[in-house]
Amino acid sequence: MGKVLVLALAGILAALLGERLMELRRKLNGSREVEPVELPNCHLIKGIERGSEDIDILPDGLAFISSGLKYPGLNSFAPDKPGEIFLMDLNDENPRAIELRISRGFDLASFNPHGISTYIDKDDSVYLFVVNHPEFKSTVEVFKFVEDENALVHLKTIRHELLSSLNDVVALGPDHFYATNDHYFSDSILMYLEMFLGLTWSNVVYYSPTEVKEVASGFYSANGINISPDKKYVYVADLLAHSIHVMEKHANWSLTQLKVLELDTLVDNLSVDPYTGDIWGGCHPNGMKLLFYDPENLPGSEVIRIQNIVSAKPTVTQVYAENGSVLEGSSVAAVHSGKLLIGTVFHRALYCKL
Repeated sequence: MGKVLVLALAGILAALLGERLMELRRKLNGSREVEPVELPNCHLIKGIERGSEDIDILPDGLAFISSGLKYPGLNSFAPDKPGEIFLMDLNDENPRAIELRISRGFDLASFNPHGISTYIDKDDSVYLFVVNHPEFKSTVEVFKFVEDENALVHLKTIRHELLSSLNDVVALGPDHFYATNDHYFSDSILMYLEMFLGLTWSNVVYYSPTEVKEVASGFYSANGINISPDKKYVYVADLLAHSIHVMEKHANWSLTQLKVLELDTLVDNLSVDPYTGDIWGGCHPNGMKLLFYDPENLPGSEVIRIQNIVSAKPTVTQVYAENGSVLEGSSVAAVHSGKLLIGTVFHRALYCKL
């Protein structure tokens, strides 16, 4: 009888393991291949060789690009080099990427930038918020941009127990923001166990100097976050659920879910066109290829544009797609005045004229 019980338990465990593996493969879109959707006027950006994970463009056309992300389990072409922030002026006929200097006193050696967001204050001061992973921890670094010197002055490092596994940030003022935690756990082994088990424990946190609180939860992997031009709605990409959540923002900074837009791709970072309100997403068509990197079977890239997301019938357009031969693992797409920047987790960056 004991042997029968052991066999039965082993069979149940094997069945559960098989079901979890199949479900993880489904969440990662492990069987998906994309048909190429080309843009005619594109070229790789010189000087960006090891990632451009997030991009934020000011209304005047200055684009900030985070580069050099090291993330547990993902590929890196330069694991021993610190991260960088690049600047591109999209008003130039042939814009180039310039590395911004960062003020003394900031620990550049452990700089590991992830999601970024800009904020323009009433006096036209520009603040750059950067999710940072020094020694694979999570902080938000706040910088002030000094345009005349192509420099960032470090103002503060923000740490909090609720900001435990940060992915992205959207600035709301000089010292407050929303941020996504893409996992409940910060330990890399527990993070992947959480993903394997399909737990919906990731969340969105509001931070200010006087109040820190969870404002949305129940995500498989809360990833990119951004806000509508009128500041009424917050958009949250749930990477493993292939969806974007539209959240209504309230006066006390709490969020309530208005709707969920289901997609067929893994949406990473979200950019919002300040003039049209359109949402641009950098996406991973097949997350298995991203997670299990194989130079013979490269992770592809995909860009989508979403118009009128709050309406009953949003329009979703696939703007760009390819199999990784040009751009591996697209994570963000941002537009300004007919120009498109496409960034990646660990590869290069693409500049296109639409």
